[in-house]
Amino acid sequence: MKTSFLLIFIFVFFFSVKKLLAEDGMHILQNQCASCHALTKPTDNSLERLWNRKGPDLYYAGLKFQKDWLVKWLQQPTVIRPAGEFYLKHIKTTPKGDEIDPSTLSAHPKLSPTEAQVVADTLMNFKPEGLLTAAKFKNEPINPTIGAMFFGKLRGCSSCHATKEGGGGLSGPELFDAGDRLQGDFVYSFIEDPQKFEPHIWMPKLDLAEADLQRLTSYLMSLHGSSSQKEKK
Repeated sequence: MKTSFLLIFIFVFFFSVKKLLAEDGMHILQNQCASCHALTKPTDNSLERLWNRKGPDLYYAGLKFQKDWLVKWLQQPTVIRPAGEFYLKHIKTTPKGDEIDPSTLSAHPKLSPTEAQVVADTLMNFKPEGLLTAAKFKNEPINPTIGAMFFGKLRGCSSCHATKEGGGGLSGPELFDAGDRLQGDFVYSFIEDPQKFEPHIWMPKLDLAEADLQRLTSYLMSLHGSSSQKEKK
């Protein structure tokens, strides 16, 4: 009898704590993150909203990110978007050409280890239906040289994205550590149809064949380099 009572107590206590942590995670998100990130699907899908938002939408974070990476990054944010969320707002004209204006970029707040854990737990529950189909990515091995050539010369992704320091464009997110940061099914689905996630996003829909989608996703998921060591701006 005492054993049964103890088990019931532990069960209730465990789920009460789990619920409390989830509520704490949402509280942190609403108070520290919602001013820059959409935590629910926006009702305003206009181009103007996309231009003016301060950070990427997080309402599908559970489909996009890997939890271990989230926990680490939230404690020590590093650069992902060198030119900010919308690059035209963060460049200046110089005699050498357009350059990023650091004075227009804001530092991302750091969370404590406990805060990072509960926020990551909460974000991983943000999984709206209909954005992607699970298990689309086959995770087949790819020759790194072939993958890099496909990413750069053949598909032009390096015009906006970098896969190593000094090796690509600055207007899109860095992909140095895409294999640690992102989920394969998300990468596949976003490349397949970026506008399904964000109707006015400027990333082109390439209409790739299935084999090419798999090849490009495999290459990105093979990247495990370090992201920029500068604090996130």
